[in-house]
Amino acid sequence: MLASQRHLFDIPREVAYLNAAGWSPLPLATQEAARRAVGRKGQPWQLDAGFADTQHERARAAAARLIGADASDIALVSSVGYGVAMAGKVLAPASGSRVLVLENDHTSPVLEWQTRAEAQGFTVETVPQPPDADWTNAVLAAVERPGARPLSLCSISSVHWSDGGLIDITRVQAALKRQGAAFLVDATHGVGVIATDVRQLDPDFLIFPTYKWVLGPYGRAFVYVAKRHQGGVPLEQTAFGRRNVKAENPVYFADTRYLPDARRYDMGERDHFISMEMAAIGMEMMAAWGQGAVVERLAALTRHIAEGVAGLPVMMPAASVRAPHILSLGFPGGMPAGLVERLAAEQIYAAPRLGRLRISPHVYNEEADCDRLVAALRSALG
Repeated sequence: MLASQRHLFDIPREVAYLNAAGWSPLPLATQEAARRAVGRKGQPWQLDAGFADTQHERARAAAARLIGADASDIALVSSVGYGVAMAGKVLAPASGSRVLVLENDHTSPVLEWQTRAEAQGFTVETVPQPPDADWTNAVLAAVERPGARPLSLCSISSVHWSDGGLIDITRVQAALKRQGAAFLVDATHGVGVIATDVRQLDPDFLIFPTYKWVLGPYGRAFVYVAKRHQGGVPLEQTAFGRRNVKAENPVYFADTRYLPDARRYDMGERDHFISMEMAAIGMEMMAAWGQGAVVERLAALTRHIAEGVAGLPVMMPAASVRAPHILSLGFPGGMPAGLVERLAAEQIYAAPRLGRLRISPHVYNEEADCDRLVAALRSALG
């Protein structure tokens, strides 16, 4: 099994940071790259003409590798919200149809469709949060509900951020194809940990940021765009999204046709001298460890915690329906007041999410971190 990678991070021994689903710490190598990058931006005359394109393609290739895509299928964007807005310009849910979203899902895959629904004449149907956290069956029931309006789109996260419920997106996609519906996946809490192969899954769009599980900076995200949608109109109109609009040319607007692949959807001002390389480094580290090794390590840590809190007044989703890297604890009478603060006072960090305590370890955690959390919970709740 993959050993703890704590030595690659700036995490003091006395800190038990168990909130990767909120923000991941940056690896030491990424921090050093950021310092070098700031220096480059300080002296931009030293950058060669091809520097920016090299950074773009390195990050694009790293993102593609994590999800089994071609680099040409990946657009560089700033956030999941940007990617969903981009998809909203390409996809057009039919009037009279319905769009499925999850109750209490992140805002990005929900609000775009709620905003468009009235003007475009479709309805947004919310899948209720199931008491047993079995999101897969809840979504399948909504997809195949008899007598419902035609389904045009399912726009959902692959792992629910609040309770850690894991959605079997392969089964969902099979049901959507039977309905002739499109599929947009917010894979924020999946890519890098949960096996993801877009060639097999064939979503219309799959989006993920770097600041959580793939150990990158804030403000960088990637969109997989199925080839059937690579002829759409981008959210922004940029020179680099066209075939030959370049300042160094004698004729500026030499060829304004769009690029023939997902690169046409790249965000404006994509030349991030600092954070693009940082994003690439984190994704390359995840790929080097391997998805299987990472998920085995994280599943062992969450299992260790689950076993440790057995007998305490807490509730958790069954292992069969929860993501292997997120353990969300509910409390029969509600979360005890001051629990998160009490943990933080002992330098143990987890996140309160919709009345639950969300625990999310990563490769930098050790079993000792889990033991400290369990001991603190037993003291607080015992």
